[in-house]
Amino acid sequence: METVFKVRVAGPLAGWAEGFHAELMALGYAPRSAQTHLLLMRRLSRWLDRAGLEPAGLTTERIQEFLEDCHRDGVRFPKSMSGIRPLVGFLRRHDVIPSAAPEARIGVDVLIDQFRRFLVSERGLADGTIVNYVHAARLLLGSVGVDDFDRLRSLTALDVQSFVLGESARRSVASTKCLVTGLRSLLRFFHVAGLTDGPLAGAVPTVSGWAATWLPRSIDSNVVQAMLAACDRQSPRGRRDYAVLLLLARVGLRISEVAAADLDDIDWRHGELLVRGKAARLERLPLPVDVGEALADYVGHARPSIDDRALFVTVLAPPHRLTTSAVIAIAASAFRRAGIDPIRAHRLRHTIATGLLASGAGLPEIGQLLRHRSMASTAIYTSVDLASLGELARAWPQGGAK
Repeated sequence: METVFKVRVAGPLAGWAEGFHAELMALGYAPRSAQTHLLLMRRLSRWLDRAGLEPAGLTTERIQEFLEDCHRDGVRFPKSMSGIRPLVGFLRRHDVIPSAAPEARIGVDVLIDQFRRFLVSERGLADGTIVNYVHAARLLLGSVGVDDFDRLRSLTALDVQSFVLGESARRSVASTKCLVTGLRSLLRFFHVAGLTDGPLAGAVPTVSGWAATWLPRSIDSNVVQAMLAACDRQSPRGRRDYAVLLLLARVGLRISEVAAADLDDIDWRHGELLVRGKAARLERLPLPVDVGEALADYVGHARPSIDDRALFVTVLAPPHRLTTSAVIAIAASAFRRAGIDPIRAHRLRHTIATGLLASGAGLPEIGQLLRHRSMASTAIYTSVDLASLGELARAWPQGGAK
């Protein structure tokens, strides 16, 4: 095994090497990763020395010059500004180098930030929904050329309709429906905030499409078991992934609900989990024994000890809350390890519902477990029993049209 050697930093940054190393270790960096960042610090300190610069002269532009010199010399790390961010952040927090100059914010960025805060504070929408709505907002504002508040005042119904028609030509029905929903929310916000002269939400065209034309697709129980078995439960990552997948496959949590879970949401004494659902709804669900054991194993033996109260955090340092994209990636990776083509994680939720229906559970019970706000959302599962539906289908009349 290759040993980790001690990195000696000389030059203008020498006095900060010990503190930087201590911070890296406190954040959970592996010794080898910490060494890599200290080598970067040594390289930067030497670069400053050769250039005759003091740390106070290390502006964002100078940092970019340093990275370009590293690339010309064939240095593999860092490949981009993100790789040097831990070092730069440490030096800026300790006032060793100047803080980054604030970027000039154009009108569209201000509008997007206001809209995002509205969706969080007033609507209480899930993170994934907010991402979709903000994406729709950026597309509209970019399409019609809104770069300041004055241009927004001149936004017309024709602008909105032309944008939707153009987007719908290259989107599926489902994608277009998602787009127009986000646009209506955006335009209602603009009107309420007094940013447009009139209500434009009604100008968003309705997307035609039959409801309930698809069948919920479940996953075979053997496939689910193979996915769970693919997790290496002897490693920190495997313990975490196993607990995440059990919440999806056994409790029926949404991806966003798994990502939003906090340590304090688990009631160990009563075996319950507080679920942070859509529209900021809070609901308690019982924890099956195997799920509770997996969570206890992860929290007790694999979760890093950090101040963040997020239940599931990253394995790589610095540890932070898992995003919805990370939860999706965990499920996809588990399927691949099991030799199965990746399946959408949301289908695990469908699998629970169809399994309950097959075992004789009623729609109210299924809707309660899945936390549907409308029985119409649960009613789609009545169409999954194809054998029973086949018995109800009437034979085609003899001599009918061909």
